Amino acid sequence: MTALYTTLAALLLTALAEWLHVRRCRRVARLAFGPTGQPREWTKFVPSLRVAAVGALAWGLTTLLQIGPRSVQSDLLPEGGYRHLILALDVSPSMQLQDGGVSATQTRAQRANEVMTSLLQRISTDQVRISIVAFYTDAKPVVVDTFDMEVVKNALNDLPLDLAFDVGKTALLSGIRQAAELAKPWQADSTTLVVVTDGDTIPDSGMPELPRSIHRTLIVGVGDARTGRFIDGHQSRQDVSTLRQLAARLRGSYFDANERHIPSERLALLSKTLPLSDRRERGRRELALVAAGLGSLLLAALPVALAFAGCAWQAGAESKKATMKPRLATSPAVAVNHKNEEKMTYA
Repeated sequence: MTALYTTLAALLLTALAEWLHVRRCRRVARLAFGPTGQPREWTKFVPSLRVAAVGALAWGLTTLLQIGPRSVQSDLLPEGGYRHLILALDVSPSMQLQDGGVSATQTRAQRANEVMTSLLQRISTDQVRISIVAFYTDAKPVVVDTFDMEVVKNALNDLPLDLAFDVGKTALLSGIRQAAELAKPWQADSTTLVVVTDGDTIPDSGMPELPRSIHRTLIVGVGDARTGRFIDGHQSRQDVSTLRQLAARLRGSYFDANERHIPSERLALLSKTLPLSDRRERGRRELALVAAGLGSLLLAALPVALAFAGCAWQAGAESKKATMKPRLATSPAVAVNHKNEEKMTYA
């Protein structure tokens, strides 16, 4: 709206100035345009052309000022829109058992954070928006669609997320259901869901339906899959077979990350950099450049055209012709007088 208001103001002021200029030119028409008092026919379009040129220049420059330069990367979007990554993290007490990593000296939560940090370091973070869902007895979104890696790292490393839930059994399907709700409004095939858990308790039914936006699901297991740790009256360990079944039910894949990091091949879609495009200003910037260029060119060319071809009568040329004609008319008489004077002198 700013560009429109600026253009209207420039048009009104220029039209008023042209009207006053035409009135003043009529008063001195014979002095400016000769005995006829009329300029050439094409000049009657000059006021309209000048008003249109000023309007185009005002709109073009104001629009360019609002759009900003091409180098502002924050205004550019990846082709196809942003991709999304949802991390569904198990924060149940079993994740605090110490059997993670190659030497089994880390807790499962620490191993999960290490694996997720390695994953985030290998994706195109400027084109991927990250969300975190924590689940225990229920599921809660912790971070939603952010590009700030410091916020993500803080949520992974420092927050005691288990304190936000009541004590009870792990509701892994609630975490998947909450992730599906987050991804529902996003574009189709734009989201990757990564579930990080030890697979301690997974029900046999109640699997939520994933939306079309989630095109890939990866189940990441942490904790020792061979020997367990005692907690809450049972032996807890990474249940590989159950996690594989969960991945199959979600049409995804399973990876044991207790001793190895997630391979880069599985992150190909997230790590690939897409070309940038400015969807919000597509074509408007180019139109503004054309309008500003044509407006300025027309304003610069009109004075030159008026000076050389605006009037058929040229004051300097007409006065020169008028002074030359009497001299040509009297030149024979002057020559006769000179001859008579020469004769009298010799006599």
